[in-house]
Amino acid sequence: QVQLVESGGGLVQPGGSLRLSCAVSGFRLDYSVIGWFRQAPGKEREWVSCIRRGTGYTYYSDSVKGRFTISRSNSNNTVYLQMNSLKPEDTAVYYCATGRLCSLGGMGAWGKGTLVTVSS
Repeated sequence: QVQLVESGGGLVQPGGSLRLSCAVSGFRLDYSVIGWFRQAPGKEREWVSCIRRGTGYTYYSDSVKGRFTISRSNSNNTVYLQMNSLKPEDTAVYYCATGRLCSLGGMGAWGKGTLVTVSS
């Protein structure tokens, strides 16, 4: 059974950092596309970052490029999202997902999310 469980969210001040984790089970991490998405209050869910299967190539939305870093540990079956220089507009529920394509529609299984609040 495919499962994804996010953790690491919380309250952080602007300019601060957080590292989110996505623990997966039921599938091979290195055989899968893993993505991070977020949904801010009153807004639609949006794509944040992806890491491709095999090569591990990474992709970022323009809004987080240079501040966020996605990585994976195949041995720990975990994908991480290191978030630096956080801004209030990064406040959202963050979800990890897996699927065939690095897009909202390309994901087939989702975690339940972890809340990130950036505020002073």
